Amino acid sequence: MELIVGNKRVTPEALREIPGGIEADLTGEALTSLIDATFRGYASIEMLGGDLNRQRMDVIDIRMAGAATTVTLRSQGAMALH
Repeated sequence: MELIVGNKRVTPEALREIPGGIEADLTGEALTSLIDATFRGYASIEMLGGDLNRQRMDVIDIRMAGAATTVTLRSQGAMALH
């Protein structure tokens, strides 16, 4: 599975599937691209491969701890579980 941000393939350090989405550990340009797309809205974020193939994703959480940044993305069609 890969993340596509705009027209770039973004390679996470690690990628984990969660119900309705994924958690990705990102660094460097991969993290910068995703944050720019999220807050500036200039590009879409999509998954390529796996159960969420070609699904548009929304960033719902960003957690930073030391040098690690974990981003949680949810499929736009997924329902939130509480």
